[in-house]
Amino acid sequence: MTADALAGTLADDGRRRVFAAIVLGAATATQIAERTGLPARTVLTGIRRLTDAGLVTGRDGALAPDEVSLRAAARERQPADEADPADDPVLRTFLRAGVLVGLPGQRGRRRVLLAHIADRSFEPGTRYPERAVDEALKPWCAAGGSDHVTLRRYLVDEQLLTREHGIYQRL
Repeated sequence: MTADALAGTLADDGRRRVFAAIVLGAATATQIAERTGLPARTVLTGIRRLTDAGLVTGRDGALAPDEVSLRAAARERQPADEADPADDPVLRTFLRAGVLVGLPGQRGRRRVLLAHIADRSFEPGTRYPERAVDEALKPWCAAGGSDHVTLRRYLVDEQLLTREHGIYQRL
């Protein structure tokens, strides 16, 4: 189980409540339903998903947290997405798997992030039509942290790209 899988499994409120009840000693679906106030269907679905994810075991007919899997997930280290984001706290904060998760409010931090995007998206001296710039920026926006039009505008405002008659160029 990866840390991402763990987070994804516990992202649902019902599953979190079921898991909490199990951690606090509820060993059957009936006990979980009584302690959480959740409908039986939600409890049973939660138990199944938690078991499938490896968070819960059904040893001897009683539900219990799978401590071995939880410890393994806690120890697992994800490799850094890229060398630069791991070294720079701004990039580490605003990029996940090479995708923008937000834009910094502070201009200096935003410039660091924009310079990183410009370096990885555009070759110096190459001329790009607006459509090519948009296509290069869209993958950065896949997580919804911003949109490609805003990125393009910021890149021009910060003079990381120049724009003349709809043609962009990185200096």
